[in-house]
Amino acid sequence: MQTTVKQSKWANGYLIFVFILMYAPIFYLIFYSFNAGDYMHNFSGFSLSHYADMFADLRLMDILVNTFIVALLSALLATLIGTFGALGIYNAKRRSLKTTLLSLNNILMVSPDVIIGASFLILFTLLGVKLGFITVLLSHVAFSVPIVVLMVLPRLEEMNRDLITAAHDLGANSQQVLSRIILPYAWPGILAGFFMAITYSLDDFAVTFFVTGSDFSTLSVEIYSRARTGIDLSINALSALMFVISLLLVVIYYFISVRGIRSKRAGVIK
Repeated sequence: MQTTVKQSKWANGYLIFVFILMYAPIFYLIFYSFNAGDYMHNFSGFSLSHYADMFADLRLMDILVNTFIVALLSALLATLIGTFGALGIYNAKRRSLKTTLLSLNNILMVSPDVIIGASFLILFTLLGVKLGFITVLLSHVAFSVPIVVLMVLPRLEEMNRDLITAAHDLGANSQQVLSRIILPYAWPGILAGFFMAITYSLDDFAVTFFVTGSDFSTLSVEIYSRARTGIDLSINALSALMFVISLLLVVIYYFISVRGIRSKRAGVIK
């Protein structure tokens, strides 16, 4: 018993240490975004001047709008493609085919971002596509689709196939089964995939860095470019804003997941 308690304490202590190691730099960055001075080594007083500078920067605001447009559009397209991709894997008759399709889906999940970005760059160059909004959008859709599939497919696997059989026996066609049974059941997974796709798009740097053009940029690439020329605390303010937005998306995803678990339990009880 004492050994178990000691192991639990060590595990909790290690977990706390890991979280401190991960979040301390982020909170340090956010803390100095409120600094009245211009540097991160001396806090000279509380101020929102850097946030005002950030919103006054028209180029930065344009890039902010571009980033959210790409995130929303890529998430919508990836959710649509990923949902039907999950349905295709779910309806595969042979287990070997299902395993192969799922493995192909997971390639983008396990491949290094640098390799993915370089591959997209080579592809767009060979096709003669000008780097910019379209290339960034297509790349974000491509690496977001596997995320959506992995969110939707487990939800489909939990569904009782007898529901589909019963619907067909009662005269429902394939479209009615899809719209009234399958999609409503998979809806929590679809929403979770959508919000996760937005989060991945907002946070991506490596892939976007390869496929963005000279006349189009996203926040991650812009922050990197500005940080190389010198530390500007408006970057801290922008990073703090993006962290809060990402945190809100994760919280929304958490509540969607909890809701899905509760609905599943309610269905089991009924």
